[in-house]
Amino acid sequence: MDGDRRGWRQCLLSGAVFAVCMAGTTLPTPLYGLYQEKFGFSELMVTVVYAVYAFGVIGVLLLAGNASDAVGRRPVLLAGLGFAAVSAVCFLCADGMAWLYAGRLLSGLSAGLFTGAATAYVMELAPYGGVSRATFVATAANMGGLGCGPLLAGVLAQYAPWPLYLPFAVHLALVAGSALVLLRLPETVGERRPLGTVRPQRPGLPPQVRAVFGPAAIASFVGFALFGVFTSVSPAFLAESLGVHNHAVSGLVVALAFFASTAGQLAVGRVGVARSLPLGCAGLFAGLVLLAGALWWDLLSLVVLTALVGGLGQGMAFRGALTAVAQASPPDRRAAVISLLFVVAYGGISVPVIGVGVLVGPLGLEGAGLVFIACMAVLVLSAGFYLLRRPVRTAGN
Repeated sequence: MDGDRRGWRQCLLSGAVFAVCMAGTTLPTPLYGLYQEKFGFSELMVTVVYAVYAFGVIGVLLLAGNASDAVGRRPVLLAGLGFAAVSAVCFLCADGMAWLYAGRLLSGLSAGLFTGAATAYVMELAPYGGVSRATFVATAANMGGLGCGPLLAGVLAQYAPWPLYLPFAVHLALVAGSALVLLRLPETVGERRPLGTVRPQRPGLPPQVRAVFGPAAIASFVGFALFGVFTSVSPAFLAESLGVHNHAVSGLVVALAFFASTAGQLAVGRVGVARSLPLGCAGLFAGLVLLAGALWWDLLSLVVLTALVGGLGQGMAFRGALTAVAQASPPDRRAAVISLLFVVAYGGISVPVIGVGVLVGPLGLEGAGLVFIACMAVLVLSAGFYLLRRPVRTAGN
């Protein structure tokens, strides 16, 4: 019993470290309007700055997504916290676009190191038989941290001094505290190998994972694409089309999507992994429809509903995908396979986000958003029907 309590305490502490790191990746979201005023760049540049983060994540996942399987979880996570700290320093020093690009790239490198390694680490620290609950801790830490970032930055930017500096100073302090916590947690990789044995990954999967990975990856891609576009352009839409200039409100709207995702992940325990994937796709489709209505009628209420319904669907689909893939993966390849799932997911917040930014010029923000919604609706409907015909099967928890 004491061992179980200790295991869950370590699991939750590692989840808190995970959340702190991920909060830093969304911290700038409600601040982009202020940066636009300060540096005078276009909406396209906002989406490019946002997507630079995704390219950083994907690059690390492909080049070193399996690093923690070799050298251990803690060294990789400490390196990720180091990149997060340097990213915060870049934003604190920002006096031009180059600093924003550097900060977002370093933030992406941090998240790339964390996503696979931290997810595996949280699950491995949990007591025996706690795979399902630990998966929820990991995914909730991921999405909950992402939600706390814009909420923290929005509140500080609106109600505290130094709006472009204080959020990053606070995050820097949280990163330092997280490093101290991580140093007190145990290593979970028993047989470690030198860093020189880590090689760039070619896209590939163990045979037993392939049947699960395809539909899981499709659902993850669509969910992250919706989140990517929503978080990158919703602050501008709120300000330009709805006249909402309160940074705390803007941050809260974005945060609601991530918090709803956490609620969706919790619901997976009730409905089961196999049903959560098609139900998640249905929620994503409903979120896309609501987003189309918000853009067409300029209604704040529909923007909020988009965050809640789309986030709920994304959470169900994402936790179902992650659980299915993690259970199907051999232990010595788990972090690498999880990293590959995140490569596909983060692809959803790079190419579509930049595409929307490119279309803003000729079509306007609303028109670009509607084109994106149409494309994603076709994809999510296809994935949903596929999952209904061929449901994902997983091992019992």
